[in-house]
Amino acid sequence: MEDTKRILLADDDRDIREVGRVLLENEGYEVVEAKDGAQAVSLAGEDIDLYILDIMMPVKNGYQACREIRQISSAPILFLTARSQDSDKAMGFSSGADDYLSKPFSYTELIARVKALLRRYYIYKGKDTKEEKGEIVIRDLVIDPQGCRVERAGVSIPLTDIEFRLLLTMAENRKKVFSAEELYEKIWNEPYFYACNNTVMVHIRNLRRKIEPDPNDPVYVKTVWGKGYRVD
Repeated sequence: MEDTKRILLADDDRDIREVGRVLLENEGYEVVEAKDGAQAVSLAGEDIDLYILDIMMPVKNGYQACREIRQISSAPILFLTARSQDSDKAMGFSSGADDYLSKPFSYTELIARVKALLRRYYIYKGKDTKEEKGEIVIRDLVIDPQGCRVERAGVSIPLTDIEFRLLLTMAENRKKVFSAEELYEKIWNEPYFYACNNTVMVHIRNLRRKIEPDPNDPVYVKTVWGKGYRVD
């Protein structure tokens, strides 16, 4: 029997939490509610499979909560917010979010995003597959596809789901240049549009901050100007 997935839904609007809880429970998910960012952080843990965070919350906003949750969990984080400018999305991705859904949104779209995030997370984390792949070693960087583990010089580096998949995709195809469009459609599994270029760029920057000895002079994830990115 498949384990019930637990979703933490954080929003200071009680009506949104109530509707969201009913929708998600109707899909078979267990829902944990939080009324603000601080409570969301306090409820975070390994037993949560996905986080849905509003941005404009009291005590701690969604960005702050997201950054703190990322210290203890690599589970996908979906922002729900009325703020839909590209700069707001970039800040959300920089905080560690995996996806972004602007209000007002259809409930069908919400459920579709939740299912897609969980499906990708569990496949790439090896929780729903028995396929085994060998480690990829690039100088002192070790990538373990089966365990979804990355180490540099023997030190474990925690990555988000999307950061890991970006790195793995390029590492499995070393020297190949991936355009932002190719990476977005492969990793996010959605059609590419121009603003997605910034989304990819922000996640690449976050990845470099974690794996590169000097993020300003990367040795693993290289930019090929005018074309895209590759792993050397």
